[in-house]
Amino acid sequence: MNQADEACSVAVNINQDYCSRCSICHSVCPYEAIKRDPETGKVEIDAQKCQVCGICYSACPVMAIEIVYYNYNDLVSYVEEMRKKCKSDTLVLMCRGNSPSSGNIEEILKEQGLEVKNYIPLRLPCSGRIPAEFIFKVLKNGVQNIVSIQCEDAFCRFKEGTKTSTRRMLLSKAVLDQLGISRDAVKVVKFSRKAVYDTEKCVGCDKCVFICPYKAIEAEAFATPKILEEACMGCGACALVCPHHAIQIKGFEFEEVLKRYTEAAAKLKQRKKSPTILVFCCQWSEFSALNDPESSLLKKGALALEVPCFKALDPVHVTNALHNGFDGV
Repeated sequence: MNQADEACSVAVNINQDYCSRCSICHSVCPYEAIKRDPETGKVEIDAQKCQVCGICYSACPVMAIEIVYYNYNDLVSYVEEMRKKCKSDTLVLMCRGNSPSSGNIEEILKEQGLEVKNYIPLRLPCSGRIPAEFIFKVLKNGVQNIVSIQCEDAFCRFKEGTKTSTRRMLLSKAVLDQLGISRDAVKVVKFSRKAVYDTEKCVGCDKCVFICPYKAIEAEAFATPKILEEACMGCGACALVCPHHAIQIKGFEFEEVLKRYTEAAAKLKQRKKSPTILVFCCQWSEFSALNDPESSLLKKGALALEVPCFKALDPVHVTNALHNGFDGV
């Protein structure tokens, strides 16, 4: 890759005119992607190592770090637009790759004492990329409640994203006291998707034991396997190989996924648009269409259906989708 190509591919950039050489970005980067000159203090981003988590962007005290998507202005504009559309003053922040299903979100809000019919969903590549300024800005603009649904620390795809976000939210709550705003306006919830195990369906074939990449399933002598929930990362590999659907991922159960695209196929066919396409997407992928698939894809005769990981995509869903009315997958 030549320098011109590399410059075009970089999604994060440091504006050297604004940089104060404080080196906070250098210290918080979980991938050691920010190089610091020990003599001058100048910091630069190593595009080859950068994973675009946005943690450095949210940590910079002078906003010298520029990011091409999910930046402060875009986030504030999105919330303002969705406030009018959803007619809600409750903002729910979620990690894109680990966000709960709609039903689970409503349960979480109820557990937090929020009985709301509508909420503003904001899914992010990482919860750690939210700057404190954003929290104060949206509260000033009329948002009454902010619920940050974060990955458990060990689940975080970006290593330090959850820890960073948790610390920032706690500091924000302390500042809210000084501003005369209730600390309860900001709430932090830990959530990670796990495998759901029905031992009555299990035949003890132990296929899940061998396929699990995280060693979260242990074989038991003369018994069904044991799930180590704290080690489970919710990838769904076990669900794919289980011949009896005894182990599945919450929110992505086989019958539930089947119901989703079967009903969607009927809806698309009613619009008499052809061809109708079903698009399976990994939740970790950064597609803007996933923010609002109803409006952006259905108009084109397509539907995006997320899966926790492609290792969890059952090939049966491909044939079933075609059988149930989709023209392509």
